[in-house]
Amino acid sequence: MTSFLRSDRSRAVALWLVAVAVLVVGMVILGGSTRLTGSGLSITQWKPVSGALPPLSPADWQVEFARYQAIPQFRLVNPNMTLAAFKTIYWWEWTHRLLGRLVGVVFAVPFVWFAVRRELSRRMVWRLAALFALGGLQGLVGWWMVASGLSERVYVAPERLMIHLGLAFALLAALIWTALDAWAGLARQILPSPWGGRVLGLVGLIFLQILLGALVAGNQAGLVYNDWPLFAGHLLPQDYAGHGLWATLAHSQGAVQLHHRLVAYLLVVVAISMAVAAVRSRYLAQASKRLALAVAGFVVIQALLGIATLMARVPVGLGVAHQLTAALTLCLAVAFAWRVRRV
Repeated sequence: MTSFLRSDRSRAVALWLVAVAVLVVGMVILGGSTRLTGSGLSITQWKPVSGALPPLSPADWQVEFARYQAIPQFRLVNPNMTLAAFKTIYWWEWTHRLLGRLVGVVFAVPFVWFAVRRELSRRMVWRLAALFALGGLQGLVGWWMVASGLSERVYVAPERLMIHLGLAFALLAALIWTALDAWAGLARQILPSPWGGRVLGLVGLIFLQILLGALVAGNQAGLVYNDWPLFAGHLLPQDYAGHGLWATLAHSQGAVQLHHRLVAYLLVVVAISMAVAAVRSRYLAQASKRLALAVAGFVVIQALLGIATLMARVPVGLGVAHQLTAALTLCLAVAFAWRVRRV
């Protein structure tokens, strides 16, 4: 039997993984749109296979609507919703779930094809299997998140939204890193350099800011304190403290918005400082310097978008743009971290 190829280099695999990453970004954008339109709880059951089919008759629509009418969100937020309005939010959530299924197929089918044809190294097979498992976990957590809003809450639990979004961005980062490895092949030597740790720290800070943004979204905290740089005229939010540490960190609207702002300020300073240092460095290649400048530019754009989104009370267009820019910023930072470790 022919053994797996020893080389990790495959342009075809790299392009496939980039295509999957683009779909994941689409999932992030569509998921954000679904949340911003209040559509995430419109489908109250999880059917991984049969759920791919939408209601096909008026009777089916009535059954789905009746299920939605039984949850707290309908009774407390949308008690006057009509069937026509329900169909609108249903289609948002159904499309989001359908795209999730499509991502799984687009990953799984080429993966099997490349593996059967022995076009993957053994190391790459295990890494891709881990990515597939991470994608499956992200889907399971998505239902766990939705389930939190079906019995006692009118929206999903913020911490579950944070985990769901965090897994999506972790998958995106891993796809980009693996695609770069597949495109260039294994580095012959990973040079010991302070830049590797620094840039990974920047990636971690960007990821942390994304998680904090998810807590802001989950707590509807973008709808309060819509002035900037103050909080309703005060230096700090007046309702910062919750009932206990966890309630403050994860459920206080004032606290989660303050933390998101503070890390944004830190991130802007760190990204710009690192870009300046990278440009002045004699060690880094020009490609690394360009990536450093791109990351800093996107961090600044993201911060400005965040301010505009907050002050406009989170319109769908700005909210989606803010989330898209976060995804692009993370991708650039991952590429920067990957590049500085190469010979």
